[in-house]
Amino acid sequence: MIPLADPQLGDAEREAVRSVVDDGQLADGPVVRQFEAEFADHTGVGHGVATTNGTTALHAVFEALGVGDGDRVVTTPFSFVASANAVRLAGGTPVFADVDPETLTLDPDAVADVVARTDDVAAILAVHLYGTPADMRDLRDIADDYGLALVEDAAQAHGARYRGEPVGSLSDAACFSFYPTKNMTSGEGGMVTTDHDAVAERVRRFADHGRTEGYAHSEVGHNFRMTSLCAAIGREQLRRLPAFNTARREHAERLTERLADTHVETPTEPADGTSVYHQYTIRTDHREDLRAHLADEGVQTGVYYPTPIHEQPAYDGWDGDFPAAERAADRVLSLPVHPALDDADVDAIADAVASFDAAVLDAPEPEVVDS
Repeated sequence: MIPLADPQLGDAEREAVRSVVDDGQLADGPVVRQFEAEFADHTGVGHGVATTNGTTALHAVFEALGVGDGDRVVTTPFSFVASANAVRLAGGTPVFADVDPETLTLDPDAVADVVARTDDVAAILAVHLYGTPADMRDLRDIADDYGLALVEDAAQAHGARYRGEPVGSLSDAACFSFYPTKNMTSGEGGMVTTDHDAVAERVRRFADHGRTEGYAHSEVGHNFRMTSLCAAIGREQLRRLPAFNTARREHAERLTERLADTHVETPTEPADGTSVYHQYTIRTDHREDLRAHLADEGVQTGVYYPTPIHEQPAYDGWDGDFPAAERAADRVLSLPVHPALDDADVDAIADAVASFDAAVLDAPEPEVVDS
């Protein structure tokens, strides 16, 4: 079976963890500070603040930005539910705008319409879905016109770029995840990146029980601190991230070329963006049949995401008509694209899709014989 994900951990990561174990400072410590500084430098911002995961990074950012009761945050309904959950955890209310039908990231025109007719909007949350950057220039213009904060959910986009600039440097604050299936991992963990001193300080304080110094706590916070063990893995993975992303892009290019003559719609990379293909997500009107066929052919697939957030049971009562997001949820299917693949694997994936077309879609209708 060609797996959908295959985290690449090697001797360098093992040695980094061993060094932390030998040192004995397993919780938050100097290794975490080093990881924060290195990730901030990689992203081109002044500050990195490590957290326990991508969701807590988002939650801490909204707390730092002062989003709370009565405040609304415009975001996409087509993402992992954590994007919207983080708004609610901070006390705010997510308001959804539809996605661009090609890139599946937030449609700026839809966002502008929602902002214009919605009271108490405090922020826009853009999601760089599947590693593809959202249209940050137009979203930034909308945020500036209305005096809103702009936040990036970059959980799937480590190393992606928009108009030549790194994702994570395009907003007031951005949030990354280091879950094992991401483009790089720390085992589990998250990171906030920002150029704003005050935002970084508030995130750091909230993630450490509202601590100002010693046992002085100026506010109620959480324990969202990353461990040194996770940071040690993350530092080594960050060094390997460019090679990981190069491999993903090469595999994606090969898949796109090989799938050109099949029935599936291949991913759209925006003209202003450089995707890092956290997922290589095709679209098909035959998803369940194709998925079963690929499983039979030894190719694992995933559906991200089968239910838009506004249709989740936890969001009962969230009204809205989002046809592009709803259509995407019915048609998306992610194929393996991770760096552990080789050309033979990529060709096998493409061949499996093509064999579905030949066996199912192009098969002649059975001949009806009169009795």
